[in-house]
Amino acid sequence: QVQLVESGGGFVQAGGSLRLSCVASTAIFRFNTMGWYRQAPGKQRELVARIDRAGSEDYADSVKGRFTISRDSAKSTVYLQMNSLKPDDTAVYSCSAVLITTDYWGQGTQVTVSS
Repeated sequence: QVQLVESGGGFVQAGGSLRLSCVASTAIFRFNTMGWYRQAPGKQRELVARIDRAGSEDYADSVKGRFTISRDSAKSTVYLQMNSLKPDDTAVYSCSAVLITTDYWGQGTQVTVSS
């Protein structure tokens, strides 16, 4: 079974930075895509950033220029570097991975940005 474990969430003031980590139980090159989603209270879950096996990246318009997704295959880890954080970025951030037709999810890590 594939397992994804997130870490790095926390409390930060507006304008600050956090780096989220997602450690997979298998080599990450096996996944078609990996990504970060977030869900704020009362809102639907949305895609924040995605990276595919070729290293191509995709970002939500709301985070372009502020967030960067990256990977370290040797550590089976995908990162989300979040800079210039805003209160609207407050949400539970979850790591996801797609392997053929199956999608996997981590349990999420809370990010809270205060004004």
